[in-house]
Amino acid sequence: MRYSAIFMLSLALFAPLPTLAEEDDDAPPPAGLLAGPNKEDLPEVILSVGEPLGGPWHLTSGKYYEVAITADGSGEIGLSGGDFFHAIWVDEVVVKGLEIRPMGLHSIEFDRAGTMEIGFVAVKPGSYTLAIPGSTGADQRIEITID
Repeated sequence: MRYSAIFMLSLALFAPLPTLAEEDDDAPPPAGLLAGPNKEDLPEVILSVGEPLGGPWHLTSGKYYEVAITADGSGEIGLSGGDFFHAIWVDEVVVKGLEIRPMGLHSIEFDRAGTMEIGFVAVKPGSYTLAIPGSTGADQRIEITID
C-alpha cells in the first residue's frame, strides 16, 4: 500500500502539465520584463561599407529592447562589442524566422545581405560601444550608455 501511494504521488508530480495556450487561447500577454510596456524598439542599424552606423543609444537597465541589424551586402561586415554583450541579457536572435536563444554573444557578422533581430534586456549600467572590427572612424561605432 505504501509503495503504491509513493508511485501514485510520483506520477502526479511528473505528469505533463497543460500550458496556458492549451487552456486558454485568450491568455493575457506576458508580464514583467517581456511585457509590452517594458519593450522598446531601437532604430535599425544598417551595415554598409564606409557608411555611418548611427546612434548613440541611451538605454535603461531592466528594460527590454529589440534592434534590427541589416547588412546591405556591400562587403563582409560585422559588429563587435564584447563588453556591451556582457552587460546585457540576450533573449533571442532571429534570423530568417529562426529563433536562436544564446547564452551570450561577443560579435555578429554578415557574409552577405540579410537582417537579424536581437531582443535583449539592458542589465549593467555603464558606457559601451558596438563597432565594426578594425575600423577607427567615430561613425563606424555606436556609443551606448546604460543608466
